[in-house]
Amino acid sequence: MDLKQLEYFVRVAEMGSFTKAAMALDVAQPALSRQIRLLEVELRQNLLLRNGRGATPTEAGKLLLEHGRGILHQVARAREELGRVRGALAGRVAIGLPPSLARVLTVPLTRQFRQQLPEASLSITESLSNSMQEWLVTGRLDIAVLYNAQPAPEIELIPLDDEELWLVEPRPPGLSEEPPPAPVPLAEVARMPLVIPSRPNAVRMHVETEMAAIGMRPTVTLEIDGVPAILDLVADGAGAALLSHNAVASSIRPSAYRVRRIDPPLRTRVALAISSQRPATLTQQTALQLIRSVMQPQG
Repeated sequence: MDLKQLEYFVRVAEMGSFTKAAMALDVAQPALSRQIRLLEVELRQNLLLRNGRGATPTEAGKLLLEHGRGILHQVARAREELGRVRGALAGRVAIGLPPSLARVLTVPLTRQFRQQLPEASLSITESLSNSMQEWLVTGRLDIAVLYNAQPAPEIELIPLDDEELWLVEPRPPGLSEEPPPAPVPLAEVARMPLVIPSRPNAVRMHVETEMAAIGMRPTVTLEIDGVPAILDLVADGAGAALLSHNAVASSIRPSAYRVRRIDPPLRTRVALAISSQRPATLTQQTALQLIRSVMQPQG
């Protein structure tokens, strides 16, 4: 049994699509299909049910998927152990970060990764929490930082410090530095025109839930999925935003904004997430600790 064929099969079975798996593996779809067909011929079993909507594993395929994950994990561990003989951990770690933290964490995390894992490779993806949670399940990501993640059998959550959302407005012309203004009541924030991500963004859903608890809903003037674009629109006077202090401080022009606390505070839960279906390799475990150490000052 060829390890490459096994890896291809596991990825197709997990993603439920030859097209998606080919893109994730960076191989041509015909070559991917041919290798899996050769595996089926060798094993004398149909492993996947192919249909217009994708591919699902047969009973034999489910059995091989269970074994295949373990085999591939053991191969990764063996490579790591060989790397330790040389004095270093190797392998690839794919990390997902939400946009509001990516600008703050990417540089220090990359620096620490290169120092402590010089023979390993790092991939950082910036996306929304819902997408990253799905990618953890399919194997596209090894580790993700998620906002308000809901418990699921497929992922393991490691809670971190909560992150407070602030009201972000354009700084009035000529306004110099001033003492922190008084907190803004949440009811008042609900009446303001907001530039906010679209559903099912985790922050958007949290804001709606907290406002619903006081019998109100946000006044959404624009739905924009992207922190830099939201900040540009706020600076242009399109409305206010609800973002973390880090998102503003790491922007290109933090002086263009005035941030105000909200009463009661809007706090989002931040957690590290890994797949519960694939045990983390030693390299991934080390990367997990690096993320926690880098994020500690951000709490």
